[in-house]
Amino acid sequence: MASYSSRVRADITRWLQAGLIDASTADALTRDVEANERKSLSFGSILAMMAALLFGAAVLIFVAANWEAIPRLARVAALFAIIFAGYVGGAVLKTRDHAAIGEALWIVAAAAFGGSIALIGQMYHLSGDETSALITWGAGTALAAVALRSNPLTVAAVGIADAWLFLKGFDYFSRTEFPHLFVVMASVLFAISFWTRSQAARPLIILSIIFYLVLLFTEYETLQVAVPLVVVSVLLFAAAIFAAEPVDRILQLGGRLPLHALVGFLTGLAMIQFELADLSGGFAIASAVALAGIVAAIVLGGRDSRGLRWVAYAGFAFELAIIYVVMLQSMLDTAGFFLAAAVLLGILAFVILRVEKRMRAPSVEGAAA
Repeated sequence: MASYSSRVRADITRWLQAGLIDASTADALTRDVEANERKSLSFGSILAMMAALLFGAAVLIFVAANWEAIPRLARVAALFAIIFAGYVGGAVLKTRDHAAIGEALWIVAAAAFGGSIALIGQMYHLSGDETSALITWGAGTALAAVALRSNPLTVAAVGIADAWLFLKGFDYFSRTEFPHLFVVMASVLFAISFWTRSQAARPLIILSIIFYLVLLFTEYETLQVAVPLVVVSVLLFAAAIFAAEPVDRILQLGGRLPLHALVGFLTGLAMIQFELADLSGGFAIASAVALAGIVAAIVLGGRDSRGLRWVAYAGFAFELAIIYVVMLQSMLDTAGFFLAAAVLLGILAFVILRVEKRMRAPSVEGAAA
């Protein structure tokens, strides 16, 4: 099935031949379609990237399996040849209108670079740990993304940075200090995403920053992390709702900033609730704020975003569960638990059905009119 942009181009050609528009108008329309064309991955592109990754993995495994039999100089030359062939070959193919295969070869080259770091480090007994190798790998992938202006490479660099944060945050390699460097990494990658036109990378970076703040909260157990997250999330949500066009023009998130702001708001309030679980008064206030924020998010932004509504529903279900566990512990016998669970699920189902009905009502009335 032809894409929307392809169909519009065909229509423009037909309109021009039929005399409905002149050549200058056709040219202006074509340029507008090209400027606003959504760069999405087709199924064929995904298969091409998967095939390229499997090929790269096969080559690296073959090299690793025959590592001792291959002369040292030949090992290094082979690894660099794979990287060079991937980047240069991908660039050549992309200039010849084979964008999907070209991007796939760039991913192979990035994967080969990561594998080369491990193999060469082992060969020459270089000092350092796995997290240092991830930083080098991520930096190299980010530089390649900038040089080639590649969307997939930008997403790959974000994924490598997230892997580094995960490993450092959960202390898999005897962490001596908290990974504050991730803030710098995320800021640089966010800036790179504008140059590479990688809209997919920005939501991942925002969610990664929220994850970083969760790790920071678990490390220091302080409200100085949670409260600013809640405040900033509320401000971003308000800006995304009441100044949607200029804010989205700046951040270029495809209108998904309210959803991410709601995730940040709920995450921050969950931190506050866990911190105040032993203080019934403070916990009750935090819970009331959370429920009020969920209702406000649905009313203000739920009509235009199904994803936001489902995040709000999940947050509402979480609030019901945590309020029950913290404030109604005396009812935690078997019968009371099942009765309370049935009531809570019934309330949740009723609220979701009512909200969805109200959200669909205007569209139905408009269709009838």
